[in-house]
Amino acid sequence: MRTKAEVANAIDENEVALTLLHTADWHLGRRFPAFEAEQEKRLTRARLEVIGRILDVAESRNVDAVLCAGDLFDRPAPEKEWWEGVLHEFQRRRWQRPVVLLPGNHDPLTQQSVYNAAHPFRTGLPEYVHVVDEKHWQLPLGDNAVVVASPCESQAGDTKLVESLPKREEGDTRIRIGLVHGQTFDIDGHQTNFPIARGSAAERGLDYLAIGDTHAFREVEPKAHAPTVYPGAPEATNFGEKDTGNVAVVFFPLDRRRRPLVRREVVGAWHWREATCHSIAELRTLASEDLRKTVLRLTLDMALPMQEFDEAERLLAELRGSLATTPRVGVLSEHRQGLRLATDAPIDFNAELPDVLRATAERLQAQARSDAPGQAEMAERALYHLYRLVRRDAA
Repeated sequence: MRTKAEVANAIDENEVALTLLHTADWHLGRRFPAFEAEQEKRLTRARLEVIGRILDVAESRNVDAVLCAGDLFDRPAPEKEWWEGVLHEFQRRRWQRPVVLLPGNHDPLTQQSVYNAAHPFRTGLPEYVHVVDEKHWQLPLGDNAVVVASPCESQAGDTKLVESLPKREEGDTRIRIGLVHGQTFDIDGHQTNFPIARGSAAERGLDYLAIGDTHAFREVEPKAHAPTVYPGAPEATNFGEKDTGNVAVVFFPLDRRRRPLVRREVVGAWHWREATCHSIAELRTLASEDLRKTVLRLTLDMALPMQEFDEAERLLAELRGSLATTPRVGVLSEHRQGLRLATDAPIDFNAELPDVLRATAERLQAQARSDAPGQAEMAERALYHLYRLVRRDAA
């Protein structure tokens, strides 16, 4: 559903002079060492899979060009599988609309980078894919529009790349789109990397300034006639990131007095979520949800009687999966230090215990209430193990 602002500023298809797709911050090859190897692989592959969906949106919206505003790779010289994966996506497309790749601060233009003219990634790109490989770079889009861009040539710096973009010359009536990677001055006193000053789009005579770096979708100057936009990362890279998973589709009206319409399009498939369960009921509810495309950081903070403790362990096993079962959660980060056995609650072993086992169970319950470091935890584990063995034999 479109917002009120979009409805008010809607542009009829016959009134559109140019349509662009603006994306950034793919971070291909990014590592996720906090997760197990198989889970990390799912997250790194997800960053490659989203490229196909981005290009599908470009095709379905019949855009005139695709602008990629930097940090497409997580480092200047990523492993072969990542740049080969991008090549495959580009090479399988049978189109001629231009795609522009801008080196960002994570993947700057250097002698060793994938953007170097001699690198097999660069030499394998189809003709319709263009790399911004010099300052003051320009690409005409037909007779009525032009992209002007400057690349990052290092991973950090205070160079104002936007100021290297040529200003509009007198008599130039084309739609002018700027493309740079850097940080805006939204937070006073905050040091920025490749800074982009307020009002840069208007000062350079641009109709739209496509930027990358921030992972959230955001219009930096919502009231400016020339939008300055971060499309955000198409897939989130960490917990706490908001407004990720999008690209910007930009419609330029024939009537140049009207502001371009910027529309957010969802392309991300994964959701990063943090959840804390304080009861078995909350854990049951969570386990019933569809979490196959969720990166879940689950914190458990509850003391349960033995039967519910056993149920909690079963639900957790279903969530994480095993060699024989499919995980219920796409990627699970489990923090279970707060999952405790309520040692004062009676334990129903569902069987008549021999005296020696009953005495053992009572002794373990007493030890589980101990304040001695480590003793209570070991006693809880032993008590739970005994419970499972007796229940299994009784069954």
